[in-house]
Amino acid sequence: MSQSFYLLPESRGVLAIAGDDKTEFLQGLVSNDVAKAGPAQALYSAFLTAQGKYLHDFFLAEAGGSFYIDCEAGRRDDLKRRLSLYKLRSKVTITDATASHAAALLFGGDALARLGLKPEPGSAKAFAGGVVYVDPRLAALGARAVLPREGAAAALEAAGFAAGDATAYDKLRMMQGVPDGSRDLPVEKAILLENGFDELHAIDWNKGCYLGQELTARTRYRGLVRKRLLPVTIDGPTPVPGTPVMLGDKEAGEMRSAVDGIGLALLRLEHLEGTPAPVLRAGEATLTAKKPDWVKLPETMG
Repeated sequence: MSQSFYLLPESRGVLAIAGDDKTEFLQGLVSNDVAKAGPAQALYSAFLTAQGKYLHDFFLAEAGGSFYIDCEAGRRDDLKRRLSLYKLRSKVTITDATASHAAALLFGGDALARLGLKPEPGSAKAFAGGVVYVDPRLAALGARAVLPREGAAAALEAAGFAAGDATAYDKLRMMQGVPDGSRDLPVEKAILLENGFDELHAIDWNKGCYLGQELTARTRYRGLVRKRLLPVTIDGPTPVPGTPVMLGDKEAGEMRSAVDGIGLALLRLEHLEGTPAPVLRAGEATLTAKKPDWVKLPETMG
């Protein structure tokens, strides 16, 4: 097998949700169908404003009868607070499990084969006292896990993983065109469908109501998506997030995160038409937009 790597990033936190009503409690709040989550299936989902704008995205996996939410460490208190507002009489407990449990990223080489996982997004199994699962967004991103923090690294190394490099994972993610939470999704501004959440399996269109559901559905059914987050290759100095992307004298979008000649940009689809691809600029850099195979676009980039 070729080399596979693990990360235990401090940028990820873990919340634990337990209790008889845990599924019903989350079902009315988040964008995915929580009833589909279980020991063999993890989910990717989002928590929105009532107006359908992004607040949080997270991974949901079950282990030992509890749901574990892998979320942004720096914003986990806000997510816990917002979830707690809706607890009311529900039989649930919401606790910060970051001190006891770690979120892990597993990628490269034969990561899924080492874990005995089929390359199906969200496929999950018990592992080292926790749970490991194929990234529910794209199997190409590898696997993720929530593990007891003590002994997590040793368990992963015993499974054949070596300590990895965060930049390498970032490049993998960006080449696939996948956002990384609030780094790429402006809080209370970003729209799920502009950022690939449909194709990334974060939205269930057949479940009942949840916060922001009406406007998310309206955006889809009325065909109101005019921008998309896409990977861009960068020739020149790396633009900082928020740098306007220009096509001549027209503003065509805005940069998001970037590293080592690859980045993400939210781009207006109307400016991506034509062969060869139009020349975009951000600051002193020239950009070339790419369309990953999983991204579904109108007939602009093909």
